[in-house]
Amino acid sequence: MAEDSEHYVNQTLSTIAARARTEPTNSIVHPHYACAIGAAHTVSAIPRAIPISNCGPGCADKQFNFISAGNGYQGAGYSGGGSIPSTNMCEQDVVFGGIDKLDKLIKSSLKIMDGDLFVVLTGCIGELIGDDAKSVVKKYQELGKPIVSSQVAGFRGNNVIGHEIVVADIIDQFVGDYEGKREKGLVNLLCEVPYYNSHWRGDYLELKRIIEGAGLKVNMLFGSESKGVSEWKAIPRAQFNLVLSPWVGLSVAEHLKEKYGQPYLHIPVIPIGEEATSAFIRRIVEYAGVDKKPSETFITGEAARYYYFLEHFAEFFSEFWFGLPATFATVADASTNIAITKFLSDQMGLIPVKQIITDNPPEKYRDDITKLFAELSEGVSVEPLFLEDGYIIENEVRDAPFGATAPLILGSSWESDVAREMKGLSVGISAPLNNELIVNKTFIGYTGALALIERIYSLAVGDGK
Repeated sequence: MAEDSEHYVNQTLSTIAARARTEPTNSIVHPHYACAIGAAHTVSAIPRAIPISNCGPGCADKQFNFISAGNGYQGAGYSGGGSIPSTNMCEQDVVFGGIDKLDKLIKSSLKIMDGDLFVVLTGCIGELIGDDAKSVVKKYQELGKPIVSSQVAGFRGNNVIGHEIVVADIIDQFVGDYEGKREKGLVNLLCEVPYYNSHWRGDYLELKRIIEGAGLKVNMLFGSESKGVSEWKAIPRAQFNLVLSPWVGLSVAEHLKEKYGQPYLHIPVIPIGEEATSAFIRRIVEYAGVDKKPSETFITGEAARYYYFLEHFAEFFSEFWFGLPATFATVADASTNIAITKFLSDQMGLIPVKQIITDNPPEKYRDDITKLFAELSEGVSVEPLFLEDGYIIENEVRDAPFGATAPLILGSSWESDVAREMKGLSVGISAPLNNELIVNKTFIGYTGALALIERIYSLAVGDGK
């Protein structure tokens, strides 16, 4: 009887996993993203920008706990977490409307909060009952206040979709029209979603360093290197937009092209390692049409440093290769997944056995994303799975053909439990991450590639933690 029961359970799990690949599920266990109003973190990632949440009392708090506090303990910053003003809509507001409450909140926020930009984010309750938040915000816009209205109810999509909506709304309502000249060599960077991409702060720093090393200037819209609203106001002045992601930022770039006639360069894979990063630099320099000498000088210096360290790593690798992981699985958003999978496959010689994309990209982008995984390296390809349910994901990872060596699993905290169960190695690369602290870490570019190598092989010679 016990064997029959076990067989039945295993058969049921296999059936569920098979259906999950082709059929939408009605519920999600162990989620890997938040809802659209999580875009409050897009706002708080802009220096001196203040999100105002027009939603229920638990909504903004839950988004913070998932996207920031439970994702590397990134902190609230100047205007996140408990600092976010909220209407805290309740049953009374559902019956009688919440417009008056929102009006009072905006008035008091403008008076008390010291900010350069305010963004009202309306969640499910306000949108479902038909509150016209835009008309309230418009009143303050006509008074010259730097305020924007954005509809990011959870039913519109996840926090990545919310990010796209908020960025477009800020451009339309705050940046406004522009008919001036463009500045040659100035680039708007459209890349990772702040806070949601666990290593975004370090990644943005490395990308800025690389792009400036190429002889270009970059508008950093988010993070420590951003000058805040002045850089947002400079968006129309840029020579072009750089979309560095398989799909995030593409809709914004198309919008900017339509609004300002501004071209964009789409590079779907964030570069990791010398070969990819040097190729990335040469491509953006060629597109910008600027002098190549500064970029080639920068590449020469970075490559020399990179291979100096890699040469010393090679001594370790050649000595201990028999005990090191040979296969790996990645569980992450499309941007992080393809970047790390390509580096480990193409540059480190590891074999990808299960690649799972968790940020639910719109259907129109999925074929192109799948093609990226078909071109990982010469003779190396894999078909990614687009899955949202953590329970299904964990079973897919368990079933991956890792072979005789210890499994290398790069993913979220959910997958770290599976790695521990399988006596494998776990590297945190995606949300949520509640088992490590992230201050200023990066796994991309020249410096990030070395950090990723260091992290993986430290685990291999240590206890796997």
